[in-house]
Amino acid sequence: MPRLVHVSLRYSCLQCSRSFTTQGGLKKHTNAAHKQPQYASPSPPSSPVNLSFDFEPQGNPNSLEHMQRYGDIGGENSAPRAAAVESTAYHTVLNAVPCDKDGKSVPSNARPASVEAHGNWEPFKDRIAFETAEFLYKEEQMSQTKISKLMDLWAASLLEHGGTPPFSSHAKMYKTINSIAVGEVPWQTFSVKYAGKVPDGVTPSWMLADYDIHYRDPDLIARQRLDNSSFKDGFDPIPRRNFDRNGGCVYKDFMSGNWAWTQADLLAENPNNEGAMVVPLVFESDKTTVSVATGQNDYYPLYMSSGVITNAYRRAHCNSVVPIAFLATPKCARKYDKCPIFQKFRWKLFHKSLAFIMQSLKPGMTTKQLVRCPDRHYRHALYCLGPYIADYPEQILLAGVVSGWCPKFMASKKNLDAGTPGRQTCELTDMLIEAYDTETVYKKYGIHAEIVPFTNDFPRADIHELLAPNLLHQIIKGTFKDHLVTWVGKYLTHTHGETAGNAILDDIDRRIAAAPSFPGLRRFPEGRRFKQWTGDDSKALMKVYLSAIVGHVPDEMVQAIAAFLEFCYLVRRSSIDQQTLRKIEDALGRFHTHRKIFETTGVRTTLSLPRQHSMKHYPWAIQQFGAPNGLCSSITESRHITAVKEPWRRSNRYEALGQMLTINERLDRLGAARDDFEERGMLQGDVLSATLKALHTLQLHADDSGPNALEGVEGASRESATDAICTSAAYGEEQASLPPEDDGIPVHGKRAIGCVDMAQTHRKYCTNLAVPFQVTNPFHRAKIPTYNKSLRAVSAAPHFRRACPSVSPRSASSKPLIQ
Repeated sequence: MPRLVHVSLRYSCLQCSRSFTTQGGLKKHTNAAHKQPQYASPSPPSSPVNLSFDFEPQGNPNSLEHMQRYGDIGGENSAPRAAAVESTAYHTVLNAVPCDKDGKSVPSNARPASVEAHGNWEPFKDRIAFETAEFLYKEEQMSQTKISKLMDLWAASLLEHGGTPPFSSHAKMYKTINSIAVGEVPWQTFSVKYAGKVPDGVTPSWMLADYDIHYRDPDLIARQRLDNSSFKDGFDPIPRRNFDRNGGCVYKDFMSGNWAWTQADLLAENPNNEGAMVVPLVFESDKTTVSVATGQNDYYPLYMSSGVITNAYRRAHCNSVVPIAFLATPKCARKYDKCPIFQKFRWKLFHKSLAFIMQSLKPGMTTKQLVRCPDRHYRHALYCLGPYIADYPEQILLAGVVSGWCPKFMASKKNLDAGTPGRQTCELTDMLIEAYDTETVYKKYGIHAEIVPFTNDFPRADIHELLAPNLLHQIIKGTFKDHLVTWVGKYLTHTHGETAGNAILDDIDRRIAAAPSFPGLRRFPEGRRFKQWTGDDSKALMKVYLSAIVGHVPDEMVQAIAAFLEFCYLVRRSSIDQQTLRKIEDALGRFHTHRKIFETTGVRTTLSLPRQHSMKHYPWAIQQFGAPNGLCSSITESRHITAVKEPWRRSNRYEALGQMLTINERLDRLGAARDDFEERGMLQGDVLSATLKALHTLQLHADDSGPNALEGVEGASRESATDAICTSAAYGEEQASLPPEDDGIPVHGKRAIGCVDMAQTHRKYCTNLAVPFQVTNPFHRAKIPTYNKSLRAVSAAPHFRRACPSVSPRSASSKPLIQ
């Protein structure tokens, strides 16, 4: 039977802020989101256990066949057997000693100052106003016209009760959001213009244009991220070295890598830095397109995150990655696309912009800065420019390297994978530029002498070292999707002809579509024939692609792709030990051996490809920066949606960037406000349950205190009333429940005989039901909105008494909830 009225009964989850209208919904949510283990982990044995086996594994222990047979398949979710951390060594000098707000050290076991749990919802009137603004602006992304119309409808529904909606119009809501004090880091703008020699005749438009770069102070952003208590469980401030039971290093989060330890050693040379905290700052930039229409349809955001946050928190959608700038994208006529003057201007514009944006971080790289951390302790921080996440075209722009060359090592463009070339450094680049002329450096070493990397302006920073591995663009999308999958198609059409090759490709698609349903296995009903691939599409196709091509391509080609997939699954692990590193190198060697089939069959003329060559750097990069899944551009791609694409769609398309900046700033303010309210215990449960609890408490207090209980309520403001609602929810009172609506099915025992209206005066026997009602007093009337005007009279059957436990009333001497 359909429900004709809104059901105010809610079952709240005790472990999060979700609430449900039925107990079944709450149970499903608990089992899915908060499922508890059904067994206890076994305790370690009291004496050493000698494990012996009746068989000896045969074959190469690092081969794919061996791992499939004996259990270590190197899959995405499989954990390496020896990757468990048995011991950890922390840096003894840069060990993040906590201190108070005055910078004085405190005992290691001292508790931080607790946050005052008061009910101040400023600048919002109450919780309803805050959650309404958050829902309309952040979740629903409702337009201005619709917000104002909704407020008018809301106001019309409350006229007979003398109430008003949370906001009078969209302008009032926007003004309230803009006045949120926490999370305030305003956008700033600076302009750059071409100042070189202007040619005679017609001057190109790009030489006359002013290029605006919009940015926010990265120092304030870094302090704000460190001051976010929602990251307390992912706070990882001390460089460390993890060891397994064999004494080998285990690489997990960023601070477990050698790079963070080396930075701590360099900073420890200054005795004044003892006890400070190393704060590496991770940067990401990537162009993104928001429209295929005419005009400027691409944007160039720059993101920043903190290295003292674990990889899990950086990958999750918890606002750990923040946009700090929108870089300029110079455009010109087609005839100037390859003009050397325009290219040099574009390169210099990029590096000069980055150097200017990050200049506020420079003092904190040599002088300790007092900051508050997610665990609410204060610490002295020292900034470092950390890894820079970018795809290959942007990596060569950052490193000042010619396209086709390696931006990290001195490898020849003609054969990138030959030998073991030395590592490229900024110091070596400067020596080559001084020793040779510009043309020689360009042709022989692949270096743009005109580009000065922005890292030259900062201490302890080398862009060649800081270029991070990029799983998405180098491995998943680059090598697998753009190379191997494309090469297989070219081989089939090249060998069998266009018609027969397409028929074989159709059979491969049929095999892919025939994959059975299985948890974690995605189905492709139409095969792999879709135009726009995402990273998730490529990762899902990896699981079924190998078996689909067997029999249609040579065995050596299958072995090459199998070796690559093994490499891919190994480097995507969240914990990598020495044994896994050896398996990675072995899989890479087998891939390099078997991929030659693509040359011998005429598919490729050369295999010297930068994205495939980057696979050689992964063992070194893992030891430097930890597991690569914490430094992947997939984090940036997902952030493009919330920081660029959705704000652009909400704009009116005219000078959209200014509107996008405003939207991003408001979203950051709302997020900071939510974090602040949650830290103060003001958002426990859902808003409806909190309101019902507060109304119930008011009724109990009125019953115990007599006719003078609500003295002064008439003049009380709505803010005070809602503060009472928040305070009541913060005390964590037990939630009362009501029986479900009558579904027409006969039940045993006594039955309901009808409905009666509530009495005009309150009755004590009605106060045990936590239901929405209006408090009526002969002297004063509380300004509480009425939800229902009647209650269903139900006899005291045993099953009803169990569903409606009584709630103990507060004593008359307790502090009143409405002042």
